Amino acid sequence: MSLIGTEVLPFNASAYQNGEFLEVSEANFKGKWSVVCFYPADFTFVCPTELEDLQNQYATLKDLGVEVYSVSTDTHFVHKAWHDSSEAIGKVKYIMIGDPSHTISRNFDVLIEADGVADRGTFIIDPNGVIQAVEITAGGIGRDASILVDKIKAAQYVHNHPGEVCPAKWKEGGETLKPSLDLVGKI
Repeated sequence: MSLIGTEVLPFNASAYQNGEFLEVSEANFKGKWSVVCFYPADFTFVCPTELEDLQNQYATLKDLGVEVYSVSTDTHFVHKAWHDSSEAIGKVKYIMIGDPSHTISRNFDVLIEADGVADRGTFIIDPNGVIQAVEITAGGIGRDASILVDKIKAAQYVHNHPGEVCPAKWKEGGETLKPSLDLVGKI
């Protein structure tokens, strides 16, 4: 079953951000755009490259009104230890959620049950707490956060302009489409 168009399921979790521990729930995803980025585990290989790349786009995402949450099945304590010991992760300013109970990973259908870790899953969530985009990749395939920025801009445009859609490779300010009978077979 696709999670597109569904509301984020309830959860409560501990997280780490900027030297502090905090509590996070699905309520945090309401009232603003959110990106939830699942990754397999702290202290691994591809994961720090992805989280650092996401941090490099964080200011741009914040300017778009987006909050970022990374999630792994590690605890918030492990997130802090990784943050304190890794040059790449030490740069991270967004919220790092711990999911040792696997509740969030199951809610988003990314848990690899046999391994107790999450797939690489990226979710764009609108201000109503509804999932608008999903990307899941195999463990060895890192993601590019600059592509995520373009997807968020498209999702925000469509959300704010009912009746319009963004074609392939759409960039902010580009032409959109208004689906109608007149367009059928002419694109």
